[in-house]
Amino acid sequence: MYKLIAFVSILLFSDIVVAQELNCSVTVISPRISGSDKKIFTTLQQSIFEFMNTTKWTNDKFKPEEKIECSIQIEVTERVSTDEFKANIQITSRRPVYKADYYSPILNVKDNNFDFRYVEFQTLEFDINGRPTNLIAMLAYYAYLAIGMDYDSFSPLAGGPYFQKMQTIVANMQNASESGWRSFETNQRNRYWISENINNPVYRPIRNMYYTYHRKGLDVMQENLNDGLIQISESIETLKKVHVLKPISPFMQLVFDAKADELVNILSGAPGDLKSQAKLTLDEINPSNSGKYDRIAQ
Repeated sequence: MYKLIAFVSILLFSDIVVAQELNCSVTVISPRISGSDKKIFTTLQQSIFEFMNTTKWTNDKFKPEEKIECSIQIEVTERVSTDEFKANIQITSRRPVYKADYYSPILNVKDNNFDFRYVEFQTLEFDINGRPTNLIAMLAYYAYLAIGMDYDSFSPLAGGPYFQKMQTIVANMQNASESGWRSFETNQRNRYWISENINNPVYRPIRNMYYTYHRKGLDVMQENLNDGLIQISESIETLKKVHVLKPISPFMQLVFDAKADELVNILSGAPGDLKSQAKLTLDEINPSNSGKYDRIAQ
C-alpha cells in the first residue's frame, strides 16, 4: 500500500513539475548595502525563485526541455526600513533555435523603478484578479512578458493572452503608490507604455516580425541559410510600418534591446545586397544602435 501511495505521489509531483512554464534563475545582490545582516536577501532570492518556477502561468503543459529559459537579477540599492527596499531588476529570456546549438535572446529589459516591501519568509502568491503587492505585481508582469514574447516567436500572435494579463496587472496597479504603472509618468518606457504598445494593434507588425524572424528565419537557417537570411531581412523591413506611424516606441526599443547584437552577428554574414539593405533599415528605425550596425558592413 505504501509503495502504491508513493508511486501515485511521484506521478502527481511529476505532473506539477512538467506543468510549469519557466526555468528561471534568480540572483539578488546588494553591493551598496552596508552591514553584515544580509540574510534577508538570500531568503528573498529563494522566495522569488520558487514563485517564478512553481506558479502556473498558463493552461499549457510543458515538458522539462520545453520550459522557457529566463533569468532575473535584482540589485537592491537601498534598505529604507526593515521590510522596505529600493532596487532595479533585469529580466532576460531566450529560446532554442531549431537543429542548432544556439539560444536566441528574446527579452532583455531593465527596470530601475523597483520599490517593494518584503517580510522575510513570507509566501509569494499571485491572483490575477487581486491587488497584489508591488513585488508580486512586478514579477508576474515580467513573467507574462517573457512568456508572451516566447509564444509570439513560435506562432503568430500566440502571446496575446499573456500580454492581456500584463494589461490586467497594470489596471490593478493604477492606485499603487509605486511608480511605473501609469501613463502620465515622465518615463515613457515604463510598464504602462510597454503593455499599451504590445496590446495596441498599431504595433502588431512588431509581434509578427518576432514570428517571422525566429520561426521562418533562425529556425530554418541550419537547413537553408539563404532562405533564413531572406526571412530575417524581410522581417526587419516590416518594422518600417510601425516606425513611420510611431517613431518613438517602447515596444520597438524593447525588441532592439534584446536583438541588436544578434542582428549584427547574423547579418554580417549575409550576401552583400541583404546586408546593405538591412543596415540602411536598421539605421533608420533604430538609430540609437547605429554604431553597432556599422559592424554589419565590415
